[in-house]
Amino acid sequence: MLLTVCLVYIVFGLFQRDPWKTDDVIGMAQMWTAVHDGGPAWVVPQIAGVAASINGPLAMWLGALCMSLLGPWLGEIVAARLPNLIWFAITTGSIWYGTYLLGRRPEAQPLALPFGGQPAPADYGRMLADAALLLLLATLGLAWRTHETSAIPAALACQALAYYSFARLWDRPVSGALSLGLAFAGAFLARGLPALLPLLIACVVVIPRSARPQQRAVLTIALPISLGLILLWLWAAWHTSPYWVYGWLHWHRETLGLITLRGAASVLRNAPWFLWPLWPLALITLWRWRGWYGSPHLRVPLGLAAGALITLICMHRPDEPELLALVVPAAALGALALPTLRRGQVNSLDWFAVMAFSVSAALVWFGWMTALTGWPEKIAGNIERQTPGFELSFNFWAFLAAALATLGWIALITWRLRVQPAALWRGSILSAGGVLITWVLLNTLWLPSIDYARSYRPVANAVRSALQAEGSSACVRSSNLGLAQRASFAVFAGLRFSFDERCPLVLQQTTQAQRLLSQPAGSIVLWEGARPSDRVERYLLLRVQ
Repeated sequence: MLLTVCLVYIVFGLFQRDPWKTDDVIGMAQMWTAVHDGGPAWVVPQIAGVAASINGPLAMWLGALCMSLLGPWLGEIVAARLPNLIWFAITTGSIWYGTYLLGRRPEAQPLALPFGGQPAPADYGRMLADAALLLLLATLGLAWRTHETSAIPAALACQALAYYSFARLWDRPVSGALSLGLAFAGAFLARGLPALLPLLIACVVVIPRSARPQQRAVLTIALPISLGLILLWLWAAWHTSPYWVYGWLHWHRETLGLITLRGAASVLRNAPWFLWPLWPLALITLWRWRGWYGSPHLRVPLGLAAGALITLICMHRPDEPELLALVVPAAALGALALPTLRRGQVNSLDWFAVMAFSVSAALVWFGWMTALTGWPEKIAGNIERQTPGFELSFNFWAFLAAALATLGWIALITWRLRVQPAALWRGSILSAGGVLITWVLLNTLWLPSIDYARSYRPVANAVRSALQAEGSSACVRSSNLGLAQRASFAVFAGLRFSFDERCPLVLQQTTQAQRLLSQPAGSIVLWEGARPSDRVERYLLLRVQ
């Protein structure tokens, strides 16, 4: 059942749509460039000839490999998204097995009953692992980011693998150190120091001075493996493009540093909903398990959480990728809170999930029917203004999937209320099911509308048609074109912009307000357009005299 839930969670929203800006389409364009340009683009990420000196190459490597091998059969966009299945499998598998290893330890076991009957250590560990996985799936901020073709799912997978590795260190130090070294290197190759820093800080907290075998394993196995892999890539990157490396170092300097007031306000504003329902349960764990912080089942997630929090403070403008580093340790801590909750507290958590996600599901259905039927007229008009020119049509298979998902949600609520299961995961099953039903409904009923509003495919196709009308040998330069827009034109239209100043054609990105002011004097507008749903961005194809 857990495998089925995980498969539904990751498959819905991953396919049947275009890549959207910003991180999604930028990651896709890096893979596309490696496949079509080859050479240096396989070592350092690029976007149609422009250096993309951010993050790292790990996600690009695996995505480009899938695109080159399976793209002719599945399509390049679909093939590039297959690694997300791998990253998600690593993330979910690592949190399940890591929590299982920690949950079966003697320190984590509940008090023995006077006449016996308490669960066996392995069974108790499995129940905690199930609860941690369900809490991970119930996290509101996780859904979209795990479906991006970017470095973020890869970094999250490596951080989850580090959690498993720390848990493995306590019973098999050599095996844990091997996987920890791969996790360190993978995190760095995915997103650089912002992804590796939480893990390095966690090492100091997780491994005490008295843990001699764990210390030796980390120092002699994990760190040399990770350092060797990191230096090997840096050496190759330097010999491929020193310019790219300088840009990558500049990105680190711009990213790392003491958090600004605006960055702190953003974290305080976004973290409560992004980490819901993990953070209340994690706080309960900190209180209920006080005095046990030195035990491995608390030391490991607390160390990773401390590393993630310190990294937040060490970033100028921390964003969702930094908050994601808190998801795995918070899910593990939240699972430890469930055995300590009273029946009334568990019921309160369940009723909140039932009310919140039932309302959200009803709103998704109501909005879809309003857009389809045009009634009520005022609400339908508001929806139409967000997607001008789009005509929603009835899709039987999407409707059937949404209806089955809704019936499944009703059946889950009925089962939970009638059976009253005694398993520890009973406090997380409705939250995970509610997120799943809402996610499935959005990606069946609303995906065409959202894709229409966020995709750059129509604009890219229009620009390509305008260029073809000018001749097959026409070259084009770009002016004020953002990285995400450049990536979109590369993925959807295969456009590569020239840096030759003699090119007479210029594709300019501007705004409606600056349209006349930004146009060069004496230039002729050959084409003008924008996304139908975008009221700000405008694109001009100019012939410069």
